[in-house]
Amino acid sequence: MEHYTADQLRVMVFEEHVRARPAMYFRVERDSPELPTEVLQRVVWDALHRRDGMHGQISVEITSDLSFTVEDDQLRSVDEEQRLLPGFCESLLDKDRWAPAAAAALSVRTVIEVWLDGRGHHQELAGVAPVGVWEECPVRRPYGTRTTFHLDPSYFGPGEAIAWALRPEELHGEGCEAHLSLATFPIRDLRSGDDGSAGE
Repeated sequence: MEHYTADQLRVMVFEEHVRARPAMYFRVERDSPELPTEVLQRVVWDALHRRDGMHGQISVEITSDLSFTVEDDQLRSVDEEQRLLPGFCESLLDKDRWAPAAAAALSVRTVIEVWLDGRGHHQELAGVAPVGVWEECPVRRPYGTRTTFHLDPSYFGPGEAIAWALRPEELHGEGCEAHLSLATFPIRDLRSGDDGSAGE
């Protein structure tokens, strides 16, 4: 009989719940061809809306039909000494941001970088479980997060893909009452054969 720690059980329960009920997190069911795009949309919404109520600066890169990267300028949760707090399932995923954790639950591989006060940290996940400990990495900006998701092709239906020719207003979605003006941010779709830029 196998024995699991409390942390391992939490990981399994969360992943199973996201995979069994994706509509609770991403608005559509597993059999919807829109699910990959909805996963991207929720991660973008989370990155764009900072805790202070303002729009942050973000960028989006779509590298394949089921892979994408979102970079933001949000401050990571820290302790009283301004050190990074262990996040979701003891990873670099911030506990205060559920959308990236739910996207990781539908991914075979997630790579996350966190920058804070001139220091960078890097970690790889399988699902939401860390593959290893945090490692130092080069810093791209004073603070922020860059996360790359490789969605699980065995979970999504054959031929399902992130929608083409997406624009910022489509990924921003509806219901942002705090901001009357549309958010603009770069979207690079590398599937198009060129830089695929849109939205700046």
